[in-house]
Amino acid sequence: MTGPVASALVLEDGSVFEGEAIGAVPESGTASGEVVFNTTMTGYQEVITDPSYAGQIITFTSTHIGNYGVTALDDEARTTHARGVIVREMSRRRSNWRSEDDLDAMLRRHGLPGIAGLDTRRLTRILRESGSLRGAFGAASESDLLVAARAETGTSGVDLVSQVTTPVRYEVAGGPLRVVAYDFGIKTSILRCLAEVATITVVPASTPADEVLAMSPDGVFLSNGPGDPGMVAGASAAISSIVGAGVPTFGICLGHQLMALALGGRIFKLPFGHHGGNHPVRDMVTGSVEITSQNHNFCVDADSLSGTADITHVNLNDGTNEGMRVRGHRAFSVQYHPEAGPGPHDSRHLFARFAAEMTAPTPKGSVR
Repeated sequence: MTGPVASALVLEDGSVFEGEAIGAVPESGTASGEVVFNTTMTGYQEVITDPSYAGQIITFTSTHIGNYGVTALDDEARTTHARGVIVREMSRRRSNWRSEDDLDAMLRRHGLPGIAGLDTRRLTRILRESGSLRGAFGAASESDLLVAARAETGTSGVDLVSQVTTPVRYEVAGGPLRVVAYDFGIKTSILRCLAEVATITVVPASTPADEVLAMSPDGVFLSNGPGDPGMVAGASAAISSIVGAGVPTFGICLGHQLMALALGGRIFKLPFGHHGGNHPVRDMVTGSVEITSQNHNFCVDADSLSGTADITHVNLNDGTNEGMRVRGHRAFSVQYHPEAGPGPHDSRHLFARFAAEMTAPTPKGSVR
């Protein structure tokens, strides 16, 4: 029986963390990416399989990961798109009636490398103070890992959506309404929520507006996804045409950012992003506060939407924009994840709101 294999993480600022290898062995011996942290205490499988983490190395702040194992039903995508996983301690024993395998086996099955035994508290403090940093881990020397970390491109200015979107159109059976969903990195949990009210045609991210409008959908959904919204070619133009045609439209996360770009809004990158299941968001219309699940590095500049959209939701931690409604159109979006997966379900009512938009009488003067 072989013992633990030594591994190290090196950040672009030269910070070094020693640990041991878990999961798959990196093909080149080194894994690199943008290092972020997630504060959720459960749902590690959903986080790891979320396509929105493409290009990133996920640090879990919860100290014990893998306790309840994994099950195929909790996968948010067919495979993983993250670059790696960092944990304080990987559970040696899984215990849950739903468990089909352990987390380490899942990482190996998906070819995803990881590193355990790190001081994740120290790492998280560095990321909070410096912002998300590029990093590399593996069995290579510290000097080689530093070179690999600094050679990493990060997520700004990179088209990551093309790496995760579906290559072909497909359908998910569901309710009586008809929704076309743009796959910018869509999660299974979102499809389940939409299927409660509609049958969904999922289309590639590059699908032009005329193809979508030719399907005569009751509504269009703009999914979550990874990376820089400014690099998703053609998306904002397609969204502008769809919203302008009077089709009810609902966007989540990256979909929210892309809708803002379609309105002429601006996007900026947050220092270390919002990743976790405990972010308080105020609904500016009702005054209620909901605890939300979030996973994004970029944010919509609320001031840039003046005259085109009304801000509907605000993050109570840092005051950033969390939602909007387009003036004069049946289109709205939120930055957070109402489907959760993982996280609280405080905001799942937004899917019912989308259904209400699709079944409401067509406004006078609409082209539909």
